[in-house]
Amino acid sequence: MAISRRRILQAGGAVALVPRHGAHLPGPPEDLWAEYVRTPFTHPQIPWVGQAGYAGGARHFPRRPVRADVRHYGARPDGSADAAPAINRAIERVGASGGGTVLIPAGTYRIDDVVRLGHSGVTLRGEGSGATVLRAGRSLTDIVGPYGSRYGGTKSAWSWAGGLVWICPRDRYRTLTDAIRAQDWPFEGWTGNRRDAWRPLARITAPARQGDRTVTVDTPDALRPGDRVLLRLADPADHSLLNHMAGDVEGSAAYDWSDKTKVLSYVPHEWPVRIAAVHGRRVTLAQPLPLDARPAWEPMLTTLVTPVVGTGVEGVTIELPDIPQAPHLLDTGYNGLAVQCAWDCWADDVTVVNADNGFLLVAAKAVTLRRTRVSGRGGHHPYACREGAHDNLVEDFAVDARTVPAPAGTQLHGINVEGLSSHNVWSRGRMGMGTFDTHRGLPFANVRTEITVNNDGSHGGDASAGPLYGARFAHWNVTVTNGRAGCVKIDDIAPYSSTVGISEVTAFGQIDVPDFTGPLHSRLASYGNPAVTPRNLYEAQRALRRP
Repeated sequence: MAISRRRILQAGGAVALVPRHGAHLPGPPEDLWAEYVRTPFTHPQIPWVGQAGYAGGARHFPRRPVRADVRHYGARPDGSADAAPAINRAIERVGASGGGTVLIPAGTYRIDDVVRLGHSGVTLRGEGSGATVLRAGRSLTDIVGPYGSRYGGTKSAWSWAGGLVWICPRDRYRTLTDAIRAQDWPFEGWTGNRRDAWRPLARITAPARQGDRTVTVDTPDALRPGDRVLLRLADPADHSLLNHMAGDVEGSAAYDWSDKTKVLSYVPHEWPVRIAAVHGRRVTLAQPLPLDARPAWEPMLTTLVTPVVGTGVEGVTIELPDIPQAPHLLDTGYNGLAVQCAWDCWADDVTVVNADNGFLLVAAKAVTLRRTRVSGRGGHHPYACREGAHDNLVEDFAVDARTVPAPAGTQLHGINVEGLSSHNVWSRGRMGMGTFDTHRGLPFANVRTEITVNNDGSHGGDASAGPLYGARFAHWNVTVTNGRAGCVKIDDIAPYSSTVGISEVTAFGQIDVPDFTGPLHSRLASYGNPAVTPRNLYEAQRALRRP
């Protein structure tokens, strides 16, 4: 991808490099941004995220005609009766008729059941988060039942899964909730409860490299331009795929993966991607490969569960009861919005109040959360990207300081990424509490940029989930108001990472050690100066995209 010097200057200027903790500087120090622009899809420390979000980062969401007003289906805007059945009838009618907007006029609507968006092409639109309120009185435990962890123990999986407004394909929602009621704890991702709801479409027969957009397959007969497929990569006995996700740093080869049962349950790795073109046995993808596709990993293109596409939630507040936060990992499921097995979906002007978990992206692809806010009594995960969540964008977001002290035995995380999730972006945020929660499970190639944070949360993650960080994390222009380093300054813990333009910080509170021994090849630039140019890494990458 050749990009002119003029475009480099338009997108941003100089970034001073500071060698630190054995940071790898190839040749003399130089402008890091200009260095990145020369190899945007393969830069060792900065990931390509310029296509993150709905429709590759589209600035506008569809404005669909109103096809239903929930009041006409029996919803009362005074909170006097359960409005969930009426809202769900309206959504089902519009979805089954080809899509459109379901309007929730200003008012307060009591919901005693999950509001379910299982069809593509449906917009659930209120009249603004300050005007339309969905007030939940029952938890997911009350509605669906207790939800245990598939990894054992006494944890409640509602501590990280599900929402009282839930974008999820109708069949996938049914199979998930049926399994929960049967206490047959499911996988949550793209290939069903047991990761077996897929079939091969084509095997990749020639090696391909990170950054390539074209692969060679054995037979293209089942592939068409526009198809949504999974790239499936197996992890062999030497765990060379997991090592590659960690940047192939020297220490990853010596890392003991044998007891990391949780992260091992996430492989084979599944990356959702659209087919852009098919020319004979050459298949062009809509995005560059995020990883190599080596023969040892048995790369193939496969089907996935049919996702919800092009569905959104706009202009509402989801209000949960103002009750004390539950002890850690025992949440009952007073959760806000969940987006699961969904692609090119969005939320705009949505506030969640008093939630256990605010916004959960689970096996979500190219989802934008814009102008969202988490506020109230405080909870567990304000935002999370989990179990195969890729290329999502959270922008212009806020996490308000909690209104009451945290009860004993609780934990606050922050903006979470885990479970081999990649290329997710948090942009232009203000966090009155929480942290940059990289939650183990070897997430890789994620970006947090132009954020102000009162860094008082902690990262989570079970030891069986493996490393905190894979390669190519970028923290770019971050102001830390309380001077705490943990989870924000990552040059001494995350392999092949970049920490650029953060406040001067000190290590106190939660202090971590690297998962991998030896050099990390990380970069620290413009330390103490959270005002470098380009100001916003994601926006600068968008400016580099070709039409």
